[in-house]
Amino acid sequence: MMDNLPSTPGKFKVDKPQYHHHHHHPRQLILRWHHSPLLSKLVVWSILAIASLLAFFLLSPTTPNSSSTSGRRSLRNAAPWGGPAWEKRVRSSARVRRPGGISVLVTGAAGFVGTHVSTALKRRGDGVLGLDNFNDYYDPSLKRARQALLSRAGVFVVEGDVNDGPLLHKLFDVVPFTHVMHLAAQAGVRYAMTNPSSYVHSNVAGLVSVLEAAKSADPQPAVVWASSSSVYGLNSHVPFSEVDRTDRPASLYAATKKAGEEIAHVYNHIYGLAITGLRFFTVYGPWGRPDMAYFFFTRDILCSKPISIFEGPNHATVARDFTYIDDIVSGCLASLDNAGKSTGSGGKKRGSAPLRVYNLGNTSPVSVSHLVSILEQLLKVKAVRNVVKMPRNGDVQFTHANISLAQRGLGYHPTTDLNTGLKKFVRWYLDYYPTSSSKKGSSSAI
Repeated sequence: MMDNLPSTPGKFKVDKPQYHHHHHHPRQLILRWHHSPLLSKLVVWSILAIASLLAFFLLSPTTPNSSSTSGRRSLRNAAPWGGPAWEKRVRSSARVRRPGGISVLVTGAAGFVGTHVSTALKRRGDGVLGLDNFNDYYDPSLKRARQALLSRAGVFVVEGDVNDGPLLHKLFDVVPFTHVMHLAAQAGVRYAMTNPSSYVHSNVAGLVSVLEAAKSADPQPAVVWASSSSVYGLNSHVPFSEVDRTDRPASLYAATKKAGEEIAHVYNHIYGLAITGLRFFTVYGPWGRPDMAYFFFTRDILCSKPISIFEGPNHATVARDFTYIDDIVSGCLASLDNAGKSTGSGGKKRGSAPLRVYNLGNTSPVSVSHLVSILEQLLKVKAVRNVVKMPRNGDVQFTHANISLAQRGLGYHPTTDLNTGLKKFVRWYLDYYPTSSSKKGSSSAI
């Protein structure tokens, strides 16, 4: 079973103890006991002591591995979740506080997009419950700071893994969620070359775990989940449209997201789950991920460290469709509001349900070199540039979103240009990392 594995690196695992069995012929044992009465008594007492311990652990109702008839672990013995106080916090956080509001389980709630989506939902009076495992793919203290932000907004974040089936089922038992916003995933293209199994476990098995819990829930929630623009892979048709080929991924990360889209089709087809996949295009902004280029470029520029700017073959420009977080949030909320209804009951499909995929981008690709120029102006520090050939690590040369489908279906209209968005990010960065303001030149930044 995979339930006890972390969805991403940073969690511990328990190694199974090794048992060594020594076999002795019965006659040999009898002879030894006959010739050594003291040894015989010691062996007998040892056997009795071991048998007593085994009986105690096997018969004890509080054994950690014991389970109920439903196959779920005992909540009272399964810290850190479970119990009346915990259930009260869960219900309070998920309580809808506006007429016609929705109740949403947000996985990956302490992540970049998850934090912004959760607070936006809470602000408008929806019920929100977060779930996050706080892994250390990047600095967990940033996730804890986001958790504190969510707590002040009234959002409780359950610490747990999306692959913990009993936990997911318990959450659906406690709260009749109308929607799931599934954002938990192993992010990043390059890290897959170091830890590929984390992507399969989190992005594939984790999605299955969430869909399993959703299809078994009564009522079934509608599901919105984060796919990625990476699924377009080696597609060269510009701008990227939802009808373009997505069967040539350039990275394992992209392959797991494409697998997720196919898995979503299965659960929609068999179980009647209403599922919407969102292909995000290079999201940036305050409280962002430190593994993203705009984030570590800012850090390194302030520290006067050289930054590497990739270029394609024959000095071709590398460009991204940078999309500001507020625009992504508007698309996420619109997707929830327009998700439609799941049609299953008790895991049985009663009719067809919506299955959709949307691009959420900005439609205005910008070269990475120009991104650096904007950061130089905002930080008032000259970057030490090091132009290098793009390595074969899964990155693609450019991304460009066609958002016409999202415009028609969701009313999605991004409004934030890169200059404006980066200015907001830099302001947050200098506030969150105050020591950066004492770096060379940054005291006068923005």
